[in-house]
Amino acid sequence: MEGNNSNVLRLRRLGIDTHTEHIIFMRSDSSVCISEGFTANTRVYVHYSTKSIIATLNVITSELIEVGEAALSEAAFRSLNAAEGELISVTHMQPIISFSDVRAKMFGKKFNNEAIQRVISDVNRGLYSKLEIAAFVTVCSGDNLALDEVIYLTKAMISSGATLDWEVPLVMDKHCVGGLPGNRTTPIIVPIVAAAGLIIPKTSSRAITSPAGTADVIETMTPVDLTLEQIMDVVRKEGGCMAWGGAVKLSPVDDVIISVEKALDIDSAGQMIASVLSKKAAAGSTHVVIDIPVGATAKVRSKEEAFLLEYYLRAVGLSIGMSVEVLITDGSQPVGRGIGPALEALDVLAVLRNEPAAPADLKERSVQLAGLILERAGAAPNGKGAERALNILESGQALTKFYSICEAQGGFKEPAPAPIQHDILASTSGIVHSVDNRKLAKIAKLAGAPKSPGAGVLFKSPIGKYVQKGEPLFTIYTASQGELSYALTFLHSAQHPVELVAT
Repeated sequence: MEGNNSNVLRLRRLGIDTHTEHIIFMRSDSSVCISEGFTANTRVYVHYSTKSIIATLNVITSELIEVGEAALSEAAFRSLNAAEGELISVTHMQPIISFSDVRAKMFGKKFNNEAIQRVISDVNRGLYSKLEIAAFVTVCSGDNLALDEVIYLTKAMISSGATLDWEVPLVMDKHCVGGLPGNRTTPIIVPIVAAAGLIIPKTSSRAITSPAGTADVIETMTPVDLTLEQIMDVVRKEGGCMAWGGAVKLSPVDDVIISVEKALDIDSAGQMIASVLSKKAAAGSTHVVIDIPVGATAKVRSKEEAFLLEYYLRAVGLSIGMSVEVLITDGSQPVGRGIGPALEALDVLAVLRNEPAAPADLKERSVQLAGLILERAGAAPNGKGAERALNILESGQALTKFYSICEAQGGFKEPAPAPIQHDILASTSGIVHSVDNRKLAKIAKLAGAPKSPGAGVLFKSPIGKYVQKGEPLFTIYTASQGELSYALTFLHSAQHPVELVAT
């Protein structure tokens, strides 16, 4: 086969992690590169057995691999289900026709439904490189998507993957637009709503640029990497689940787009709406309550921006047959005390266990959101939802249901903070005037979160609190001295995240 086909190469495994990106490594003097005219960053088809993937070519000019060999990134090996030593063939990839729609958008032409469908289908098939996805993300950023384009995008993303059908009229869900450290209401809301007899199949994301995603937090207590079949089994048994959405193919193209969007540090309201609602619709949700925290250092900076976002969310929800309720909340400071997977999980358990020292703000926000879900489902009269949610929580029903869901997902374990602690002390006495959410999140990330589940920040200085000189403002938790040094270097090089005003 090798002698009869110049496009055939033998696989070599170098153990290169490129996250989810498919990369093929070939020598510059390879007969395939020479005969096909391949150059660095060429997009190519890689064929193995009955499978094919599209990969980006990286050219090697050293002796790292032998003549007649090619290497693949680990993601490409997984997708092809190939092993070292197997034979692959490499061929040219044809031009992407749908990219002409992206170019047209660059020059002011609106996407129609067919154009969006073409683009999303090709992204989902892996035809777009990260560079081409970045172009699509950029033309959709800011206010570049009109309401009808957001609706087209949402519907296209729903149809890009699997969908769930629970065969019941009411399937509840919740979401927070993010940008606020802590605020880990999901593992409190899900057991409250499920204990009330409702269906809430909650799938959540892992962190991309934050110190903890909801799935990261829940994973410190129970497995979240569930298949679609396992999700359905857990929900049928317990009424709710707390799973990682990335493990299932619900609006899978969304994960690809988000990874590029975050790398570019672009926040697009239209893409965010399509992202959120497509995943909810794919999960079979009929009613969704969305938390929009508003604050100077939150994702949404003003009430006006929040009101516009609310209008779009409701309108797009209506177009796909989903009832969307929005709650605009305070985003001026972290919710709870923990920032980082295990630290946030400990807050969650303190609330569920009704511990006297549990963070009151996390409890209050969870009850408020859960109450709104109960009202919209008819499980509580209007204006009485929070009261019923509080009763379910304080009676212990929510904790019992939480443990039951964990057991159904694979068992419960107690989360543990990282072993190294370092207090950040107030240099003067005064009242906490403001908190920079972004800087606190950055410190938690530099401390090792979320890769080190126990790392992060324990926040101790909410706005309005009087702090004495030498009192801890927050505590950094890390697994190593090196990560603590990174966090402290950033802290000392920037304006302090906690601003005090002398009295």
